[in-house]
Amino acid sequence: MITRLSPKKLRAVPEQYQGIYVHGTQISAPKTLVCLSGQIGVSPDGETRVGFEQQCYQAMSNVEALLADVGLSTADILRVIYYVTDAKFLPALSNARQTRWNQGHAPAVTTLVVACLAAPDLLVEIEVTAAR
Repeated sequence: MITRLSPKKLRAVPEQYQGIYVHGTQISAPKTLVCLSGQIGVSPDGETRVGFEQQCYQAMSNVEALLADVGLSTADILRVIYYVTDAKFLPALSNARQTRWNQGHAPAVTTLVVACLAAPDLLVEIEVTAAR
């Protein structure tokens, strides 16, 4: 069972982020625990998508495919770490999260702006931990 942690002693999550962010998550006796390597905006045919939004949605699709492969879905995500190469991408990332992964049961989230990823044309990487 997944418990979302939002204790009263911490600042309340602003309403616009309640579906995509929670202070923490707890899993009790998981049958399946999956730690995904960072997923990037490269399609199954090896093509790197062009632009932040396309790369972000492709990375999300890659995460969803990996989860589905072990019988999980985005509803089972406990923690997400987003790595972006420029702070100007943060509004687009927030929009992608709201559009694609806002299911009313937010994971724990960390977002980092980094100097670069494994290749210079990569703009976003998404790392996920999921359980059921």
